[in-house]
Amino acid sequence: MKKIDIKGPIIPTDDQWIYDMFDIEATSPKKVSDALDEAKGDDVEVYINSGGGSVFDGSEIYTSLKEYSGNVTVKIVGLAASAASVIAMAGKKLLISPTSQIMIHNASVFAGGDYRDLEHTAGVLKNVNKTIANAYKIKSGMSDQDLLKMMDDETWLTPQQALEKNFVDEIMFEQDQQFVASVDHSGVLPKQVIDKIRNEKINNFKNSSNGDPDEDFYMNNLRKKKLDLLEVL
Repeated sequence: MKKIDIKGPIIPTDDQWIYDMFDIEATSPKKVSDALDEAKGDDVEVYINSGGGSVFDGSEIYTSLKEYSGNVTVKIVGLAASAASVIAMAGKKLLISPTSQIMIHNASVFAGGDYRDLEHTAGVLKNVNKTIANAYKIKSGMSDQDLLKMMDDETWLTPQQALEKNFVDEIMFEQDQQFVASVDHSGVLPKQVIDKIRNEKINNFKNSSNGDPDEDFYMNNLRKKKLDLLEVL
């Protein structure tokens, strides 16, 4: 399993060496492309913690991950904002840490010139927003109108909100929880009780003098401890 980090700003490939020279974490298309080449079709896990950066370099990274022949799992471990949120959508499976967030917003640019230049720039930005929204649409199935409204509002999504809107497939570590569908689940033992019973049995085997513990003895001894075990209920 090849691990690929997408950390720091999303930058053009030509700028990567400058960031590297100062030991500043940053991610360029070539950095990701080289890592995918090294993976040689094996599964990859992409870890994202980035506030975003260059829209078009983010698009190139997104495309590289989408067309990669192996399985791509993306994990948002901090922030996936702006261009980094677009990259996150490339995962065949997208997971988010319960302490992470996704942020989507409109593209922006510093512009100058007369009113015609600025009107032209505004039109370009609107088209860029539509292409960015395509990545969110493919992943979530939401409409262009709803996504563009979210981008207008600069929307920050908690893990639960991202899951509800189908931006992500899973919140990390939630699979460790046990959910029960029952009208009355008062008879279900808590996980800590199950773990304690299991550990009692393991210790009984380890402490057996002949290596062949008496199961009846163990069960009788465990029943005597029933009240102690159920104190955690």
